[in-house]
Amino acid sequence: MKVASIVGARPNIVKMGPVHKSLDSSGIEHLIVHTGQHYDYEMSDIFFSDFELPKPDIHLGVGSGTSCFQIGEIIKRLERKITEKDIDLVLVYGDTNSTLAGAICANKCNMKLGHIEAGLRSYDSTMPEENNRILTDHLSNYLFAPTKNAVSNLKKEKIRGKLYYTGDLSVEIIDTINAISRQSKILDILGLKSRSYFLLTMHRAENTSSRGYFIQLLKTFESLTDSTFVFPIHPRTKKMFKTFGLLERLLKCSNVKTLLPVGYIDFIALLQNALKVITDSGGIQKEAYLLKVPCITIRKNTEWVETIKGHWNVLTGVDSKKIVDAVKRPSPTSNYSKSVFGNGKTSQIISELISNIIQ
Repeated sequence: MKVASIVGARPNIVKMGPVHKSLDSSGIEHLIVHTGQHYDYEMSDIFFSDFELPKPDIHLGVGSGTSCFQIGEIIKRLERKITEKDIDLVLVYGDTNSTLAGAICANKCNMKLGHIEAGLRSYDSTMPEENNRILTDHLSNYLFAPTKNAVSNLKKEKIRGKLYYTGDLSVEIIDTINAISRQSKILDILGLKSRSYFLLTMHRAENTSSRGYFIQLLKTFESLTDSTFVFPIHPRTKKMFKTFGLLERLLKCSNVKTLLPVGYIDFIALLQNALKVITDSGGIQKEAYLLKVPCITIRKNTEWVETIKGHWNVLTGVDSKKIVDAVKRPSPTSNYSKSVFGNGKTSQIISELISNIIQ
């Protein structure tokens, strides 16, 4: 019995961590295939270290490039490698280029495909991630849905694969990492006190391709000079600050601490101690909710609709006035339900389902 996981970016690796351990403890041989979609230490290797994962069995070394380049190269290189391995089931995670490329390759190689975190929808077709999700779901033989809303979305689409409600892996990931992250020294290193700062991330292509959005972000910093912002800056985001001629203006904002992307343990420590988080990441919206940290999402929509209830998550787009208003708004105190994301046993549920699927 042999399962292969295709991963290539932080969200894929984070989700795979508990699945690998659960499959391994069940006696299922689990191969890890790293596409190399992210190749910086800070965006890839550090997460293998944080989750105590073995080195990938296969590394495709695709590197950076346009979505078409990455997807095409992953499919080409993956086909050669994966057809040699007698795989019973290919697993893909989330909504990245590696997810879609792995799904297409499995389908064309006549291999069974499972999609972990299936059924999420923002209903925004301009988002590359949304199209990756939809295409992957419709290619999948087995769909592991993290929420009841995701199940409902897939039923509406009359999906052809077998559908399973599993809960979300983030519940157990956060429960595990939360305790470990309390030992993190990141706040001491940065000279920060708990609840003294706002955490910020921005990396999505639709945001980082707009000079106007970068200016809106800078206006936010310049309007809130009494507030401290901690900004682990994604390589693409830093590159675009330079491209737009705005990096110097960012560095002049004395209330913004820019730093390299940090490991997952340090990031969760920063998140759980923040006043609020400002982000365009889907995963961070959910992580913030599970940690009861109010979230300001600099997008116009979200696939994690459960987080909106009770204003735990507020959608602002990249609009300085709306972001500033959300920063100043009192934090929510009620309408919170961790159970919407499952019981914290998702990796075990998925492992048991896979054992039954590939007997």
